[in-house]
Amino acid sequence: MIRILFATMLLICSTGAAAQSLALSFDDGFNPSTNPQAEEWNGAILDALADAEVKAIFFVTGSRVNSPEGMTLVRAWGKAGHAIANHSYAHSNFGSPNVSLRAFIEDAARNEELLREKPGWTTRDRFPFLKEGDTAVKRDGFRAWLSDHDYAPGAVSIDASDWYYNSRYLDWIAANPNKDVSAYRDAYLTHLLDRAVYYDDLANETLGRSVDHVLLLHTNAINAHFVADIVNMFRANGWEIISPEEAYADPVYQKEPDVLPAGESIVWALAKERGIKGLRYPAEDGRYEKKTLDLLEAEMESR
Repeated sequence: MIRILFATMLLICSTGAAAQSLALSFDDGFNPSTNPQAEEWNGAILDALADAEVKAIFFVTGSRVNSPEGMTLVRAWGKAGHAIANHSYAHSNFGSPNVSLRAFIEDAARNEELLREKPGWTTRDRFPFLKEGDTAVKRDGFRAWLSDHDYAPGAVSIDASDWYYNSRYLDWIAANPNKDVSAYRDAYLTHLLDRAVYYDDLANETLGRSVDHVLLLHTNAINAHFVADIVNMFRANGWEIISPEEAYADPVYQKEPDVLPAGESIVWALAKERGIKGLRYPAEDGRYEKKTLDLLEAEMESR
């Protein structure tokens, strides 16, 4: 029953998503010091992107990759023609009152020092957790630092909960190593397409047009296993996969919404600034997806 529902949702979503465009972005990086499958999963994502002829952008968290082995994985992205960008060193939440502007700037500068000589380096920055400051002083202060250091925008327009799907997926396959994962894959693809259609509709409501979207993903197991399916799913539903440079040429990414707390998807933030009703906060979170995956896993366990 759940699988029939997911298939139906894909068909419904496809009618709203026709002829739109998006670029793929990946956050964080695999840590070979703690993940024995880091090299395998990193290679799987890169191989899938190469086979699909897709270029992406990789926002690197320095603390995860600051080892010879970690740097090898980062270089592999740049050598494959993907952009490498700044995602902070420590992955601190800038929306927390415990993280000062000075500390956040020092952390970003440290990460740039680690990455700027790597192939593919580009001066774009993405905030951890998409949190851009809990006060106007912090928000505007870091915006000034980015401008002073010639950083181009690194925002997302399509946010999703791939991190939550990944956590649930890893737990499920560990407990069910010999079971078919296709239902989990289908649920995950449905989630991504649903979020893409939602943010595209929100862009049309807020701006009166679609935008060249940037989709937020992470370097994790579920994407290592299903990146090829993600690309195929979007293309099958009428979306064009474009390069990050093409997407970031859209003027929407130059906007600086006057909202607090700052952050989330650029489309979400502009909608909040313009008083669009019904926006949930945080915009994406695992609790919104829990019931769906609880039902899915219950059905899968019953087979």
